[in-house]
Amino acid sequence: MLVHLSVHNYAIVEHLDLELQRGMTVISGETGAGKSIMLDALGLALGDRADSSVVRQGADKADILASFDLADIPDAQAWLAARDLDNDGPCILRRVITAEGRSRGYINGSPCPQGDLKALGELLIDIHSQHEHQSLLKPDTHRRLLDEYAGAQELARQVHLAAQRWKQTRQTLDRLSNASDEQRARHQLLSYQLEELENLALGEHELEQLEQEHKNLANAGQLLGACQQVMELCSENDAGNVLSALTSSLQRLTAFQGQSGALGEAVNLLASAQIQVEEAVGELNRFIDHFDADPQRQQALEERLDAIYSLARKHRVQPAELPELQQRLLSELESLNADDEAVERLGEELEAYARHYLEKAEELSRVRQAAATCLGEAVEDEIQRLGMPGGRFSVVLKPVAPGENPPHGLELVEFLVSANPGQPPRALAKVASGGELSRISLAIQVITAQTSRTPTLVFDEVDVGIGGPTAEIVGQLLRRLGERGQVLTVTHLPQVAAQGHNHLFVHKARGADETRTAVAELNGDARVEEIARMLGGVDLTEQSLAHARQMVSTAQA
Repeated sequence: MLVHLSVHNYAIVEHLDLELQRGMTVISGETGAGKSIMLDALGLALGDRADSSVVRQGADKADILASFDLADIPDAQAWLAARDLDNDGPCILRRVITAEGRSRGYINGSPCPQGDLKALGELLIDIHSQHEHQSLLKPDTHRRLLDEYAGAQELARQVHLAAQRWKQTRQTLDRLSNASDEQRARHQLLSYQLEELENLALGEHELEQLEQEHKNLANAGQLLGACQQVMELCSENDAGNVLSALTSSLQRLTAFQGQSGALGEAVNLLASAQIQVEEAVGELNRFIDHFDADPQRQQALEERLDAIYSLARKHRVQPAELPELQQRLLSELESLNADDEAVERLGEELEAYARHYLEKAEELSRVRQAAATCLGEAVEDEIQRLGMPGGRFSVVLKPVAPGENPPHGLELVEFLVSANPGQPPRALAKVASGGELSRISLAIQVITAQTSRTPTLVFDEVDVGIGGPTAEIVGQLLRRLGERGQVLTVTHLPQVAAQGHNHLFVHKARGADETRTAVAELNGDARVEEIARMLGGVDLTEQSLAHARQMVSTAQA
């Protein structure tokens, strides 16, 4: 529960420190004294949005700190532990807003984003405002209240997530399926092109070898003539050839035995040249012996080269780039095959998500159906106690169209009311007057608060438009809630104020140069006097004081 609230330089509050107790705490005071300012400051500590206008005039920053005892809030303890923010003492939420509009949040002294303050705050306090009856006209509010009453928020979240997964998967599947016709045409073209390339079966370095062989065959006569001429120039059988000249030169030089130095090196080089020329002649002989100038081979080469060149022109690439092209087309074809597999896989996933959604949504429907009857009966009892005798209230579940897996479940939730006996139940917006809507809203808030897992409940002037005996019943309802935990109630009604276990009085303290908000805890005679003031009249009389004293005594009894 909330045990301490400290507010510095917020709006017209200069400095405020409140120690809060269990039970029902009443907050009263003149209009404009700053009762709602306290709750607004608390809201900032719980992650509400803020701007520089909240900083007190002349101050450089507003500083709000709220301390909570988490002994009865295991969800909050688990939330803090999961983020390594827990400690042994109370949980401290702090918010600082500078005059320049910058905002900083802290949880147990550690800086945190505003979203974390808000997430943790939802586990600590449940706030019911005086304007909540306006949102009661919206079907989304009906569904939320029913789920809260049924304790089905987590199940509703699972249904919402399942619907999201199903919708996202269907969108992806539709996108791939819509492109399937174009993909099939592309798949056929790629398959045909790859078949051509595979049939060509161009080997590594084959093109260079084919071109060289074709060039040799095309110039066979000139090539053979050149080889023959070289052999004649080098052959030993003819006078004046290279080998004869080398042999004669060696014979002349070797006649001088024992020569060394440059002459000896010359002899070695000539001997080496003789050997190389002889080997060259041998290679030429072998080339001539094995050279085949077969016209059929030349035609086969030309046909093979023509097939390569034609396919390269068809794809507008160089012949040598055909293997790279084949690899690119193969990769694209594999990608299309992967898309086909993805369509099949997504179809299976879509069916699985649909089954999961239906399982969770049907479970949520059963929980809602059971809770709808109980909530309707409980609210109907309360509105009859709150000055609407004969009033009827029911929670109706209307099935939605099948097939779309709506994110909020398989039904729409609607509150129906009959304010007067004999009238059929109709939608709230069509039958409830302003006063009746306030009472119905209060009854729903009180009933749903009884199932709330948060031990601290805040009611900000939810009794507007209610008076007389009904106001006393409202006070009794809030006191009953306070006996279960902690209830903070801002009220102008003495019947409600008299029911409180604790009483805080908000007033304006006027100084020479400024006005600030102050809060005092009322006990004994001071509390009786405040309730007498709320009963009416500028001057307190013995009658009003006696009446106030009686109201407090009756409530405590």
